[in-house]
Amino acid sequence: MARSSSGFVAGLTAAAVAVVGFLAHQASAHVPDSLGKPQVKTSPKATPSKPPADKKNPVLPLPGGSGTGERVVYSVGDHRVWLVGADDKVQRTFEVTPGTVSPLPGTYRVTNRNPGTTGSDGTRVEHLVLFTQTQQGLGIGFSAAVDGSTAAPDASKKLGGIRESRADGAAMWEFTAHAQKVVVVQ
Repeated sequence: MARSSSGFVAGLTAAAVAVVGFLAHQASAHVPDSLGKPQVKTSPKATPSKPPADKKNPVLPLPGGSGTGERVVYSVGDHRVWLVGADDKVQRTFEVTPGTVSPLPGTYRVTNRNPGTTGSDGTRVEHLVLFTQTQQGLGIGFSAAVDGSTAAPDASKKLGGIRESRADGAAMWEFTAHAQKVVVVQ
């Protein structure tokens, strides 16, 4: 009995192998010509990688509602300035340190420029660009401390100076002229 059952199993195995072989042959007969053959594809075009973001001048979106045309945009809430060209493209953006008195949102014009003076906090400043003043006569504008400091101002004083780094102050000075539009947004 052991012999006959092992012969039976061998016969079933041989039959299964034959069926699998037949099905494999049938499947290979219906394979498309392109399957399994190397495909000649065009290589993706090499594109230069983008340079790392400039940490001192990151590309940040211009706030909505900031107008059109050449202008300086100052966001009181973000403590950031954008210098925008006539083509509405941002030429430079940078962080600033606001004074203790902030301008109200609106559109202003540069009223005064001074290459060097003493700020309302007693610090020597350069590239002073004033664009408004409070009802009490406190001037509000951008400037850079000659010593390069951008520390937060003394909160016990009313100060309208918006401090920039020296490099950003020089860029602001070059960008602005008398009557240059300054747009203040929240």
